[in-house]
Amino acid sequence: MKSKETNKSSVPGFFSKLVRRQIFIPIAALLLLAVFNLITDPSFYKITLGYNSAGNPVLSGYLMTILDSGSELAILAIGMTLVTAATGGQDISVGAAIAISGSVILRVLCGTNSRPETLQAPIIVAFLAACVVAMLFGAFNGALVAYFRIQPMVATLILFTAGRSIAAWINNNELPIISEPSFGYFGGFIPGIPIPTPFFIAVVCMIVIALVLRFTNLGLYTQAVGINESSSRLNGLNPAFIKFLTFVILGLCVAVAGLIKVSRFSTINYSVIAKDIEMDAILAVALGGNALSGGKFNMAASILGAYVIQFLTTTLYKFNVQSDALPAYKAVVVIVLVVLSAPIVREWLSGVWKKIRPQGNGKEVA
Repeated sequence: MKSKETNKSSVPGFFSKLVRRQIFIPIAALLLLAVFNLITDPSFYKITLGYNSAGNPVLSGYLMTILDSGSELAILAIGMTLVTAATGGQDISVGAAIAISGSVILRVLCGTNSRPETLQAPIIVAFLAACVVAMLFGAFNGALVAYFRIQPMVATLILFTAGRSIAAWINNNELPIISEPSFGYFGGFIPGIPIPTPFFIAVVCMIVIALVLRFTNLGLYTQAVGINESSSRLNGLNPAFIKFLTFVILGLCVAVAGLIKVSRFSTINYSVIAKDIEMDAILAVALGGNALSGGKFNMAASILGAYVIQFLTTTLYKFNVQSDALPAYKAVVVIVLVVLSAPIVREWLSGVWKKIRPQGNGKEVA
């Protein structure tokens, strides 16, 4: 019947439309990892309810680890997406900037004593101080890129190199320790709530950026500058300020991630904290199907890409892959993404799809 023919022909049409959607890439990667773990070890998806050292109920399992650690990466992916879209470059200093913002938080909370019995300032004050400092460093990177026209990766190399030393200098090269239990809630669990707090913080950040993109022209202006800076200038935009602003927003995301990081252990290790997290943030943007050369972006795809990267990391740890070897596996993902995003490869894949795609002959099927 004609209806049967229409149903058959609509399947490849639907698949073709789905493949062309930007968010298809992280969804496909997520499904691939999910099926792989389901086949190799179904217990990967097991979630158990237990109790932490304080006697509070907490959920544990690989999925909770992904939800927990992936949330701080998702927060960074928000800022990194805007920077990438506007400048066509990436900020490689976010790991060092997290060390700085975390060090500022501990400095404010500890005061002159690196191991105080009580907090020397409210946590919100320490966090706001970290926001100011992180945004100032973001402004420094943004000024180099936007007004001095230095390539983003080169401009942020300065803070990448010096950032952890600055973080150590803030606390006189000491390792401050916070003994107040409430400080650990931000990177752990709120009493009575078994889901990791970083997930709720990430959700708040997602809602805020969604509202900003919905009710302001930030997204439109960022994409316009990334696509064609000269054309956007002729249309009345200020490309330099928009680039500058994206780095400041990334600085704010860094401060939030810094709070989560230092809250996890109530201390800081300057050389280890957030090590290589900038690479994961960049990879999350790429996995989201966003062009690393700038222009149009999909924020939801970047956030999903962040959780997929953490899914991959957790899977590798599950198979006892050494932490030093993780970058090698992630490099394979980068290579695949770069190759698939190349115009010549996309044209070839499109040609192959047209050849194998079933063509309707206009005849009715009985």
